[in-house]
Amino acid sequence: MRVLISGAGIAGPALAFWLHRAGAEVTVVERARAPRPGGHAVDIRGTAARTVVGRMGLREPIRAHQVDERGFAMVDRAGRRLAEVPATAFGGEGIVAEIEIARGDLARVLLDATEGVGYRFGDRITAIDGGRVTFASGDAGEYDVIVGADGVHSATRRLVFGPDQRFVRYLGGYTSYFTVPDPGDLDHWMLMHNATGGRVAMIRPETGGTAKASLSFMHPDPGFDRLSRPDAERVITDRLAGAGWRVPELLAAMPSAGDFYFDSVNQVRVDRWWSGRVVLLGDAGWCGSPLAGQGTSMSLVGAYVLAGELAAAGDPEQAFAAYQREMADYVRSGLELPPGGMRMLAPRSRAGIGLRVLSARMMTRWPARQIMAKQFTKGERITLRDYPALAVQRR
Repeated sequence: MRVLISGAGIAGPALAFWLHRAGAEVTVVERARAPRPGGHAVDIRGTAARTVVGRMGLREPIRAHQVDERGFAMVDRAGRRLAEVPATAFGGEGIVAEIEIARGDLARVLLDATEGVGYRFGDRITAIDGGRVTFASGDAGEYDVIVGADGVHSATRRLVFGPDQRFVRYLGGYTSYFTVPDPGDLDHWMLMHNATGGRVAMIRPETGGTAKASLSFMHPDPGFDRLSRPDAERVITDRLAGAGWRVPELLAAMPSAGDFYFDSVNQVRVDRWWSGRVVLLGDAGWCGSPLAGQGTSMSLVGAYVLAGELAAAGDPEQAFAAYQREMADYVRSGLELPPGGMRMLAPRSRAGIGLRVLSARMMTRWPARQIMAKQFTKGERITLRDYPALAVQRR
């Protein structure tokens, strides 16, 4: 089986790992010229995702890059802590999960694990006709299976399924991530500050003398999509002006960050994840947004299930249908937003911020604990099948 995967983030290399193990000839195409460094912290939560990582033999490489993050705290303009939720709450499945790792580090672990897979960095798909693919470089090839694992704004999805407007739902805000020097006083805690006007600033610990900053804001419409980096930085600076706390120093560090990211906060919903020989995986087919917090786990589990069904069925369309049946309930739960969604993350008024602080304080107490536990245990809503073709490494 010849398989082409578009996207070398998390889902793409994870799928490549399993398909290569099953004996497929796998190529991954990625428009970036090299693996993307940095990125925000992602978590591996839920029994299914941790089981997949274990079956890949990657527990130790991931733990070697794991971030020592011990809790989440809300702070006021002066940095005083208003509410705290330790990482041990909810059995390590809360706001801060047991396994937190920088997205770039996880992508590198997966890339290193896919020896024997062909990677085409600095290229992209420009046309798909049945199983024939044309690349921006001018090359072309014929594939049995083509996988769109290229994120929320998937070019593969646009080519085969239709425009983004059909599948991408704007949730009312924008967010940015970038690396800053470690301020030295985080004490392994993620700190978040809410300012009036629907503005949020966050900083969380990393390894190696750096920290990850995030600046977000509410906005009524997706009017800032596809901005150049200088324009995006100007928008963030204008929107976060006067927000207090550490915001001035985070804004000052933003221009020199090598991993700056800015995008709208979106969900992705696609009713049927395949068409002909083309199938979607991860954020390209389903994305709950950063608010839902299951993206990485769903990508890892989805890669395992898709590879297993392809290896078991042989016929791609039969495998795609089985893949969606196996994943449907798990993905549906993973798309559920926490109460209040973006409005709760970034309240506009002082009263709203006060309610946000109160909800964080009450999160570990009854009855709020039961409500939040249901949100945090979404990763349990799938039972993984055993796929014999994925069990033994082929040499």
